[in-house]
Amino acid sequence: MPSPIISLLRTTALATALVLPAAAGAQAPTPLPAAPAASPAPVDPNRVVATLDGAPITEGDIAAAAEDPALTLPGSDEKQKRDILIGYVIDLKLGAKAAAAAKLADSPEFQKKLAYMRDKLLVDEYLERETKKAITPEAARKLYDETAKTVPAEEEVRARHILVEGEDEAKKVAARVKGGEDFAKVAAEVSTDPGSKTDGGELGFFTKDRMVAPFAEAAFKMKPTEISDPVQSQFGWHVIQVEERRTKPVPTFEEMKDQIDQYLTRKAQQDVVLALRKSGKVERMEQPAAASAPGAAAPAHAKK
Repeated sequence: MPSPIISLLRTTALATALVLPAAAGAQAPTPLPAAPAASPAPVDPNRVVATLDGAPITEGDIAAAAEDPALTLPGSDEKQKRDILIGYVIDLKLGAKAAAAAKLADSPEFQKKLAYMRDKLLVDEYLERETKKAITPEAARKLYDETAKTVPAEEEVRARHILVEGEDEAKKVAARVKGGEDFAKVAAEVSTDPGSKTDGGELGFFTKDRMVAPFAEAAFKMKPTEISDPVQSQFGWHVIQVEERRTKPVPTFEEMKDQIDQYLTRKAQQDVVLALRKSGKVERMEQPAAASAPGAAAPAHAKK
């Protein structure tokens, strides 16, 4: 079974090359680059931003609230976010003070919730610390290099097409473009494919498995500049022009960097959890669901 990172390398979207704008005519003089913005000064976590009944609310309190996933504030600028966070922390502390005065913190139910949240926060911090050790430039490059070697060569075709409803119309279209009319102009005029019509029927590069069988079979038998006879698929009738053939390039390390880091993070977290499970003696009073029926066949995805 291919590794997740091999699957990522095979993904067409990830293999898309960065498109540089073509030079068109005379170029305007290149403006001087703007001076780099100054790095923000480090914030003292003990700096007081507000007080509540004389007790300080600090930058550290605001920073902790900013990391709360429930407090994402799309559409707000930095000044608005800060103002909202300060107001939230003030309200939070007011509410917590009222709850403490009502002795809610002394209930067994609250203590269990508090213990759970403490454990969860500790595990999150531990996982973050341990996974950072695995996400190194050397580990990312090594994984990329090792995986890129295993990606099989795969042929791609770049083609245009004109899609029409009937065979007779397709034959007329084929006669026009084989007779010398510009393929892109005819596509823009008569094609019923809204996704490519405005681009002159351009489909870009694709592998054989990306297209429906009749279309793919015809396109991958053709040579560059060749125009097909009408080809029928469930979408209608196609006239195809192959423009280029090549071996599909492996995505660059830079294109894959984010996906590689995500994979290394998930793997490192999994490794940490598996190691933790081996570090303690566990006795379960209830058997896991998968083992509740002795002799039961393993699910298909679990077979080795």
